[in-house]
Amino acid sequence: MTMDEDNKVEAAARDTFGKGAARKIRAAGKIPAVVYGHGTDPQHITLPAHQVGLLIRKANAVLDLQIAGKSQLALVKDVQKDPVHQVIEHMDLIVIRRGEKVQVEVPVHLEGEPFAGTIADLDAKTLLLEVEATHIPETIVVSVEGLDEGTQIHAKDVELPSGATLIGDEDALVVNVHVPQKVDLGEEAAEAEAAEAAEAAEGEEAPEGEAASEGESAE
Repeated sequence: MTMDEDNKVEAAARDTFGKGAARKIRAAGKIPAVVYGHGTDPQHITLPAHQVGLLIRKANAVLDLQIAGKSQLALVKDVQKDPVHQVIEHMDLIVIRRGEKVQVEVPVHLEGEPFAGTIADLDAKTLLLEVEATHIPETIVVSVEGLDEGTQIHAKDVELPSGATLIGDEDALVVNVHVPQKVDLGEEAAEAEAAEAAEAAEGEEAPEGEAASEGESAE
């Protein structure tokens, strides 16, 4: 993510801890967070929930924290959410500096359509890259336009953004183009369907048979 004015976030130091304190912080529209790294002591802060919630929709968000009048760049490392309500409960951020390199998992996005009758499976949803901390790409775009059956794209084949270096396995399969397999029901499934059809037919004939029995008894 490239830095811009939208990434500036007013943060406040906090000295209250525990579940009770965290609940009060969230009730006030804030998020409890910790900033650490570069040999500095961990900083316990609160962040504006709405603004930060929007910023972290993008992977590997970098925030320009404004703490007591000072600017501190930090990479969002971990976001803990309530599993039911999806409310952000806590965040971990790592101190970064302009010009330094960081290792991040960047999402892979497929673009285009493969050859008619084939599908492109995304086998690796992310790639581990080393990039400049303030220029982390949001996604890595891989085109599958017109690719034929049997085409495979490995990590080493992916065109990376300028300044990015692949850190993960070069031979990792990223995209596999193939023709979908037809579902074969098999003989057992066919027999089961035939049996169900026969039962349904017998069910429809049953009322007439019952009526005939009643008539014979009356005679």
